Amino acid sequence: MINPHFRKFLEQFPDLDEAQIEILAEHIPHREFKKGSLLQKPGEVPQECYQVVQGLLREYRWEDGKDRTLAFYDEQKGTVSSEYFVSESPAESYLECLEDSLLIVGTKEIDAANFEKFPILAEISFRMMELDRNAQKKDFSNFVGAVPIERYRLFLKNRPGLIQRVPLHQIASYLGMTAESLSRIRKRMST
Repeated sequence: MINPHFRKFLEQFPDLDEAQIEILAEHIPHREFKKGSLLQKPGEVPQECYQVVQGLLREYRWEDGKDRTLAFYDEQKGTVSSEYFVSESPAESYLECLEDSLLIVGTKEIDAANFEKFPILAEISFRMMELDRNAQKKDFSNFVGAVPIERYRLFLKNRPGLIQRVPLHQIASYLGMTAESLSRIRKRMST
């Protein structure tokens, strides 16, 4: 029996017919992780990469004794940054489940075997990574030139669902401001 969330995820790709969905569901490794699970730690070389099917992950690091949020990964933007996995280098950040999550779990061996066996899977993976990369570039260029209130407005526009799912201090960290500054911005915007 295919997990209904995993089925819904696969059904979003119009290139896949029902038979392909059934076959891929059997061959694509996916696992459930509990809230608080650490999937990556600094200094460790990741052996797996992830795609969020359902749930929420946060990538962060400690800088000058402060928790600095680098990214949020959810059903909307689910391709987890895999630079350490690809380069086989030690991670410089943590990757934590903020919610119970269903993730596609890839390894180099499994990915290579599945791409060879199912060429359409390689095409889909490439398209997903390309879309995420382009979205990240756009978000970054908008972010760099924006003052704090504009950053928050962009966040609300581009990731509206996260405001209910992520603690405000983590959103503030992601936006490059203190929780107090974000509170002042939110108060100003509500008046």
